[in-house]
This record gives sequence, structure tokens and C-alpha cells, in this order.
Amino acid sequence: MAAEVAGGGSHVTKQRILDVAERLFVERGFSSTSLRMITTDAEVNLAAVNYHFGSKEGMIEEVLKRRLAPLNRERVVALDALEALSVAPTVQEILKAYISAAVKLSRDPAAGGFLFLRLLGRAFTEPNEIVKRQMQQQYDEVARRYRRAFAKALPQLPEQELIWRMHFMFGAIAYAMAGSDIMQIVASCELKDVNDFNALSERLVHFLSAGLQAPVPTV
Repeated sequence: MAAEVAGGGSHVTKQRILDVAERLFVERGFSSTSLRMITTDAEVNLAAVNYHFGSKEGMIEEVLKRRLAPLNRERVVALDALEALSVAPTVQEILKAYISAAVKLSRDPAAGGFLFLRLLGRAFTEPNEIVKRQMQQQYDEVARRYRRAFAKALPQLPEQELIWRMHFMFGAIAYAMAGSDIMQIVASCELKDVNDFNALSERLVHFLSAGLQAPVPTV
């Protein structure tokens, strides 16, 4: 198929470019993936990319925003429902509200599925300023809301300590959801439920709730 030009089959073309970019960003990283790689795989020309996104920066922003915006919106909705109950939510319940949206996404290829969770793992760790800026924008509300919820559930924690623990929490969730490569290195036997996101979610909640509720260090 000849490369498509700007505006041709507009919506379909835009989604194909985003799908290809998402896959290549997972495989190669944000900085190492060139526009030429994306246009070649998507079978479009550079004019189509410029038409839909303006630049590679605009494309990266759109790749992250189209999945993260609904994911984080669902996390806020889940927290709203939890906080609307008459009983104050526990640390475990708050964690489940946050993690359950990612588990749901992992099962839905149309929403990005496991591929996007792998991309999130890259986004949290790759030193790319465009990615950092977009991640800050997309996580601003959800981070504030969950920080406030955890502060109520953990009144014994000083503010600085809570911030550190949430930093570790976000990193652990992103890495655990992104893949099981390290698991295969650590494990001395086959892990039967390594790709079971329900089992992963339960383990994460158990592990992270223990860390969030641990005694405050004295040094």
C-alpha cells in the first residue's frame, strides 16, 4: 500500500499512526524511535504525521494522553465512589481503587491492554523531558486526590514520609504492571500465575499496604 498523505482517511490514519508509535515506543523507547520508523511501519508520509500531531512531541503527548486520561479518570471515579461510603476507606481499599483500573485496562486491547502498561513502565523510567511533562500533566489530579485519601487513612505519617511512600508505591505499581522480566531472573521455578493480573493486584495491595503502614523510621 502506498504511503498515505495528510488528511486521507483522517481518523483511521491517525489511530494507526498512534498504534504503531505506541508499539515502537515500547520496543525501542521514546527517544530512540524516529518519525521515519513510525511513518514506515504505519505506511504514511511525514505530512500525515504533521497534519495530525504537528511534531514528534505532539505525537508522544497524544500516545500517552489517549490511554492515560481515561485510565486516571476511572481511578478518580473509583475513589469518589469509595469516599462516598459512610465508612472511611482503608489503605487497602484505596490501593484497590487505584490498581483495579489498570487491571481492567490490561484485559482490554481496545484501551491499550498489556502493551500500554509496558509503555507506562518506560514512561516512568525513561529520561525524556516531553514524556516527563506529559506524565506530570496526566497524573496531577489523580496524585493529589489519592495523596489526600492516603493522608486521611494514615494520619500518623508526616507529610514528607507520605510523599516518599507514594513515590515508591507509584513506581512499584508501574513496574509490576509493565512486565515480568525480573521475575523470571529471580524465580528458581516456573511461576504459574505470573500473567494473572488479578493475582498480581492482590499481591500488590498486600505488599504496598504493608509498606504504606510501616512504622516511621527513627533516622
